[in-house]
Amino acid sequence: MNELGGLARPERTHIYENPAADSGRWSHWRPRKGDIFVCTPPKTGTTWTQMLCALLVHQSPRLPQPLTRLSRWLERHTEPIAAVIADLESQSFRRIVKTHTPLDGLPYFDDTSYVFCGRDPRDAFLSAVDHLSNLSEASLADGKRRAGVAEDFQFPTDPNVLFPMWLSMPTHPWVPDGFPMGSVLYYASSFWPYRRLPNIFFLHYVDLCDRLDEEMRRLSHFLGIPIDENLFPSLVHAATFGAMKGEGDKNAPGAHLGEWRDASAFFKSARRDEWKTVLSPENLALYDRIATERLDPVLRRWLENGRTASGDPRAL
Repeated sequence: MNELGGLARPERTHIYENPAADSGRWSHWRPRKGDIFVCTPPKTGTTWTQMLCALLVHQSPRLPQPLTRLSRWLERHTEPIAAVIADLESQSFRRIVKTHTPLDGLPYFDDTSYVFCGRDPRDAFLSAVDHLSNLSEASLADGKRRAGVAEDFQFPTDPNVLFPMWLSMPTHPWVPDGFPMGSVLYYASSFWPYRRLPNIFFLHYVDLCDRLDEEMRRLSHFLGIPIDENLFPSLVHAATFGAMKGEGDKNAPGAHLGEWRDASAFFKSARRDEWKTVLSPENLALYDRIATERLDPVLRRWLENGRTASGDPRAL
């Protein structure tokens, strides 16, 4: 097993393919020292984390490119990998790359940064329901074609019908849940054993909601970017939910490719704790059982509550 300072290092042992993405595209990647990888399950704060990193790297509330072009999803089928790589290679500044691939499917480089953002899986699920309903007709048709399903196939729109499917239908032979939007449980579990590595950093959606200034300062310290106190308030403001929603056509992932019915609706709402009233008692009980079976109890507490309530993952 590879080790770094006595700590085990991750190894790439799986390739993840689905109708949206292919992690095999990472084989084309040529790393640079300082590259930043935003690593999240879908709907757990990916775009928010990309924006935080971009604002800190560029030290301006006005980014050099729209976020949807500046920070790319490397694995996404929509664009040819050669074009994505060429765009990223042309960036002379510190690059920020989005990935939804679990850590056991990613290449690991000692001199790059991995920023993971967690979220209560039940909140993430409800945001994913919104996500599915906002996909453009072209995006839906492409996904159905790649999945080999009929054009008239429709995902259930009732969260209480889709939720048990999400928790019980595997996306890969080694991932026991997550259909159709990806597993939060498995993804978080792939990062958790490596939380003390110096180049892996944990953010949480709840902490970003409640303490954005503080969390941006933590991230800035991790990335080795000094804070300019005169400039910093403008960066925090640019990272607020309202500011990002106001420029949805620039910030929503894939907006430049027409992936959404309404790019601003990508930032519809935080869906925080809505699972308490939306999900049925049977589904809440199902989640409790499966989360108990599949999550380290310390990871579960952090994933459901965040750093402020549960502690810094590095210290847990």
